[in-house]
Amino acid sequence: MKRVLAALVLMGGVAGFAAPGDAAAIPDVGGVVPSLAPMLSTITPGVVNIAVKGSVREQNPLLQDPFFRRFFNVPKGQTYEQRETQATGSGVIVDAAQGYILTNAHVVENETSIVVTTKDNRKYPAKLIGRDADTDVAVLKIEPGHLTAVPLGDSDKLQVGDFVVAIGNPFGLGQTVTSGIVSALGRSGLGLEGYEDFIQTDASINPGNSGGALVDLHGNLVGINTAILAPGGGNIGIGFAVPIAMASRVMDQLVRYGAVKRGRIGVAIQDLTPDLAQAMNTTRTAGAVISKVEPGSAADRAGLKSGDLIVAANGVAVRDGSQLRNTIGLSRIGDQVKLTVERNGSERAIDVQVEAAPLVSKSAPER
Repeated sequence: MKRVLAALVLMGGVAGFAAPGDAAAIPDVGGVVPSLAPMLSTITPGVVNIAVKGSVREQNPLLQDPFFRRFFNVPKGQTYEQRETQATGSGVIVDAAQGYILTNAHVVENETSIVVTTKDNRKYPAKLIGRDADTDVAVLKIEPGHLTAVPLGDSDKLQVGDFVVAIGNPFGLGQTVTSGIVSALGRSGLGLEGYEDFIQTDASINPGNSGGALVDLHGNLVGINTAILAPGGGNIGIGFAVPIAMASRVMDQLVRYGAVKRGRIGVAIQDLTPDLAQAMNTTRTAGAVISKVEPGSAADRAGLKSGDLIVAANGVAVRDGSQLRNTIGLSRIGDQVKLTVERNGSERAIDVQVEAAPLVSKSAPER
């Protein structure tokens, strides 16, 4: 009897997540079984399949052999061969009026032609507006008209334990929906991309899901599915998505400029560790510590100092140096970033103007 009561309480709790009267929320069907179907019926038309044809140059060892080159009359200077490739992935319509689609940069890598197929099997040739390998985000454009966009959510408000749904086209099977929870936030240091701030989820993400939607229970887009941790080659319940807050900033620049112009303020930063917190006499457990300010930089002009602890950027709490690097690096050149800084035990707000970053290696600490 106790097990039955626990199950009823759990179902009642799940059914009560959404506000009463919200048509896109999980309905309470007589207190029996909650369903995601009403919400999914409104947003799944906005998740598309992407088929990509491309070509890559591959080094052929035989072409390095002078005898082989002479015997087969290989043109001088040709040391590679062209190979045709095909790939499939997923995408999310985010602007129905303009026909813009968000997907992963790796899905459309080396593209020569792209075809987008909607849920109702309409096919569109797509134009690549731009791709950014450092965030694994790309923007496509198709002819607008009778398209459905998935509404954007606020990934900055996600919490560990929130329920999420992944939608995509795994293994070319066709549109598939899986569910899970947010397992972790702010995952970085995985070596997948240059700018990492992943949402980790146990909702099943498989090959072909790349570029698909991660939505909350109200059908709002909170992430673009991008990768899985699969040491054995299969899904083990550890998937990653690019937060929509990051993807939206990248999309804005790709649409405006066709590429991402990295920003900087001229500081070197490090994570706040327990030892640093003790040395700085702060009770904070998260943030980014400025270890160096470049003379004459935007940070210097704004009054930032070595030893300052940055605890928030644009009103969003800063967990670590990677998050701050992402915020500044993906801001538009000329934007003002509002930093909340703790200095000598007191907080102050400092506005810093983002400058263009020089062309440096991904591992460079200056930001």
